[in-house]
Amino acid sequence: MASVKPCFSGPKLRNWLVVAAILLSCASLSAHDMWIEPTAFAPEVGKIIGARLRVGQDFLGDPIPRNPDLINQFISVDATGRKPVIGRDGADPAGLLRIAEPGLVILGYRSNPSPVVLPAEKFNQYLKEEGLDGISALRAKRNQTNNEAREMFSRCAKSLVLAGEPSEAQADQRLGFTLELVAERNPYTLGAGQELPVSLTYEGRPLAGTLVVAMNRLNPAAKLMARTDQNGRARFRLADRGAWLIKAVHMIPAPVGVNAEWVSFWASLTFEMKGAGAAR
Repeated sequence: MASVKPCFSGPKLRNWLVVAAILLSCASLSAHDMWIEPTAFAPEVGKIIGARLRVGQDFLGDPIPRNPDLINQFISVDATGRKPVIGRDGADPAGLLRIAEPGLVILGYRSNPSPVVLPAEKFNQYLKEEGLDGISALRAKRNQTNNEAREMFSRCAKSLVLAGEPSEAQADQRLGFTLELVAERNPYTLGAGQELPVSLTYEGRPLAGTLVVAMNRLNPAAKLMARTDQNGRARFRLADRGAWLIKAVHMIPAPVGVNAEWVSFWASLTFEMKGAGAAR
């Protein structure tokens, strides 16, 4: 069979691949949850790991290649401070970082806003699934329940990676994202069945009454759900080992000047439970 040569080569081919990856990522962003999936949750010191961006449902997702137009912040935080996560445009993993020393590393990704238009049925179902009862009620009050919805959404994803032995002194911290989940205990010190409190903040303040969902990769259908209390806190008893995804969505009516009816923020937090606390 005769070989088929690409119509582009060299720099032109590379540019075309970047454009294709960006178009793919923009299309997939209108899907559901988004999270950071490191190539290793427990890397060795000195190793380089990838920070993969994923979008999908039930902890199964498609890759989001690195797109500079979407990135507002892409950072890592460890004992030495805050650093940018580097990467090549159009690549998956979207970021690379070297584990410089033992300890907890926080990966953070915040996107620029992206627009999406959803038909009424799909938007109403989405509001129901994410526990956005207040928005459903407001749409009904405005006689918009049967109307399509124009939304502007942003992603605020975090992941916790541990190099070496866990310590209670090592902790998650706020990165300053608009909507942010923070683990109030180091999950790598927990044994299976122990409780993990998480806090949810919006613009730096505790966000009460918001649905927070936790799921394990090995059994994502068995979701744990809780509404945040007046202090913006939810608690989960994590019975299973393996990778965990915790997520929350907050939506507000769009401010004046925004070409949408609604503005939403999606927060996520990933980590791995090894039952180390119970083992010790």
